[in-house]
Amino acid sequence: MAEYHPQELDRKWQAHWAGTRAFEVTEDPSKPKFYCLEMFAYPSGHAHVGHVRNYIIGDVVARLKRLQGFNVLHPFGWDAFGLPAENAAIKGGIHPETSTLGNIAHMKGQLQRLGISYAWERELATCLPDYYRWNQWLFTRMFEKGLAYRRRSTVNWCPVDNTVLANEQVIDGECWRCGTAVVQKDLEQWFFKITHYADDLLQAAEGLSKWPEKVLTMQRNWIGRSDGARVRFPIQGANDSIEVFTTRIDTIFGATFMMLAPEHGLVATFAKESEDERAFLAKAQKFRAQDRAGRMTGEVAKEGFFTGRFAINPYTNLPIPIWVANYVLGEYGTGAVMGVAAHDERDFDFAQKYRLPIIPVIRPAQGEAPAESTFYDTTPNDVLFNSGRFDGMKADQAIKTITADAEQRGIGHGTVQYRLKDWGISRQRYWGTPIPMIHCPTDGIVPVPDDQLPVELPKVAEFTGRGDSPLASIPEFVNVKCPKCGGPARRETDTMDTFVDSSWYFYRFADAHNDQLPFDPKKVAYWAPVDFYSGGVEHAILHLIYSRFVARVFHDLGMIDHKEPFTHLLTQGMVLKDGAVMSKSKGNVVDPDSMTEKFGSDALRLYVMFVAPPEKEVEWSDSGLEGSFRFLARVWRIADQWRDEASSTGKSAIDHATLSGAERNLRRKTHDTIKRVTTDIDVRQQMNTAVSAMMELVNELYAFTEKSSSAKATEDKGARSAQAGRVAREAIESLIVMLSPFAPHTMEELWQMYGHADGLSAAHWPSFDADVAKAEELEIPVQVNGKLRGVVKVPPSITDAELEKIALADANVQAHIAGKTVKKVVIVKSRLVSIVV
Repeated sequence: MAEYHPQELDRKWQAHWAGTRAFEVTEDPSKPKFYCLEMFAYPSGHAHVGHVRNYIIGDVVARLKRLQGFNVLHPFGWDAFGLPAENAAIKGGIHPETSTLGNIAHMKGQLQRLGISYAWERELATCLPDYYRWNQWLFTRMFEKGLAYRRRSTVNWCPVDNTVLANEQVIDGECWRCGTAVVQKDLEQWFFKITHYADDLLQAAEGLSKWPEKVLTMQRNWIGRSDGARVRFPIQGANDSIEVFTTRIDTIFGATFMMLAPEHGLVATFAKESEDERAFLAKAQKFRAQDRAGRMTGEVAKEGFFTGRFAINPYTNLPIPIWVANYVLGEYGTGAVMGVAAHDERDFDFAQKYRLPIIPVIRPAQGEAPAESTFYDTTPNDVLFNSGRFDGMKADQAIKTITADAEQRGIGHGTVQYRLKDWGISRQRYWGTPIPMIHCPTDGIVPVPDDQLPVELPKVAEFTGRGDSPLASIPEFVNVKCPKCGGPARRETDTMDTFVDSSWYFYRFADAHNDQLPFDPKKVAYWAPVDFYSGGVEHAILHLIYSRFVARVFHDLGMIDHKEPFTHLLTQGMVLKDGAVMSKSKGNVVDPDSMTEKFGSDALRLYVMFVAPPEKEVEWSDSGLEGSFRFLARVWRIADQWRDEASSTGKSAIDHATLSGAERNLRRKTHDTIKRVTTDIDVRQQMNTAVSAMMELVNELYAFTEKSSSAKATEDKGARSAQAGRVAREAIESLIVMLSPFAPHTMEELWQMYGHADGLSAAHWPSFDADVAKAEELEIPVQVNGKLRGVVKVPPSITDAELEKIALADANVQAHIAGKTVKKVVIVKSRLVSIVV
């Protein structure tokens, strides 16, 4: 018997795949395509099993699709720019490029040692000029279309990483990377106009039927569409007004005060007019420094101060005080809010704290009106009162009527507001894509011409982490000639947010070596969109929404024919060890290399697929990995045991009608397993239940082998052995092909052992015969008051009435219902009979 040495098989088949370019593909219109992609990796140094779980999920899908006849693109690359490499340079003096490329080399070796079927000839790294050149090209196209622009804004600033953070990168008031408390700062920043596509992004989410609902809900909430109106309140004693956005213009008669965000432009104006400008601004700055999310959710206590100025309510014509309030955000709406304390809980709390008027203007259609100074939570059937000529009007109708009235009077208009804000992409760091813009005192902001791209990162010898952008301190980088007038100018020294790199990399894989364009539209038209995309749910409102945005930009540039880049999204669960997510900082990582050295790569691949559904968290267990190794050894032994006998029978057709009972049972199990595994991987992506089904088939094979061995003593031994050999061969070869996406090295060797010299690359996914897969006899458990009391064997075609009669007549069941009254019999079709007595 051949011994099972998985480490030898790993080396043999990995060399074979590399030597034959087994996973490299080109466009082939004669075959259906399948684009399988896992979110590319940040090259942190060493991949642990928490990382590789996602890559193995994708590899199982890619290998299945190849066996089904698809032309499969399955590439990989590196999300290689970012703060960790630059911070490492600050601490340890290693240049980011040196550490990043070294980490890539190591992690690539780890993935290759796992036998993941990547098209490595398409490998890309975002830190290389041949990639980020096209970030710059895209930026320039967006600038020309008005989708990239520069303005002064209040930004989230991480004082440790010394850079701007997008709103999505602030988690509970802290930097998403280092956990430092974020502060507010005013800077000139570059933005991408994602809000241009806000409505399209929101509406199109409804068509993403193969995305997790959790992700879609997060995106809908982040985009946050609100239908409402903008209304201008004149400032008393000034030729100016304050515009507010409200979704409840029907409550405007109850607006008794006005609130400005501390970031609002009028704050500085009012400060100059105040008795103590410095104290005024200090109070506003205190609010700005508070956690932004906490200000909005109420976790930060509501605070405010009176500006000394008044606005005029355009419907009551009464003056209302203007306050600065910390729970109003400058980035939402207009940065100004009308305070309607009687019908908004936050305004009510604020009004009570500062003793501001509370006047109800909405009441139930029937019953008493709410008293002054009380809070009333409105309902859709309520009506207006204290609202002049609109009294008695239903609230929903009043919203339309008052909006139209404001438009007619020229003081407001209906509009749609989004929570989504334009994407701030400026970063004051070195290790990122330089923004390809030049600041000229004569011509203003001028793009770097396409033929001068890429603007390459200069070599920096020392990283201090202090001051402005490291690029600003390099004169030979900063000082340039204006491309338009030829005069002296300054190069932009901010770099791009690294989420720009990941917002379109999946298109570059379709044409990874194009030096004329980011990609050939014809090649992308063949491969895109991505058919199966997997990664962490933490990217729901970062990478995934940015990618959807950039896809629309490419669509409007005429480079792609679709708007949604990912058809099917799977978000995999984390791998835990000792109850915590694996991370180097916690010291609980499991190195895949150490596991493969001990058990082989196939055991690791199989274990991480079997232990739990892909979307669920996994608690790592070394003993579980050992169990996967033992299972593969069982598969090896049973295949080796039948090899000679199965080979001698050839591939003659199986006459199902002449099979013995044991042979029919094994064949039924084989075809039922093919059906289950195909559905579990291809439709449900439940790899764990697919593995479980194959384990059941292996058990059936061992039971069949034992029966067949005992049958050798009978006089028709020869004929029976030939039939047994054919049935066993069908089962084992089907098993080898089905198990190959999970354990490719071992299955390639077994496939070769069974005489298939062309390897699994020439194999086809097995098909099942629905008639053969049907059970000839069902075993139905029978419960009495919830406890198993018997099992009855019945034909699959039995009716519920016949099944009930047989179950009640079963001797074991009779013993538990004798002398009792049967109250109810519940039948779960083909699965269970439950008797209540």
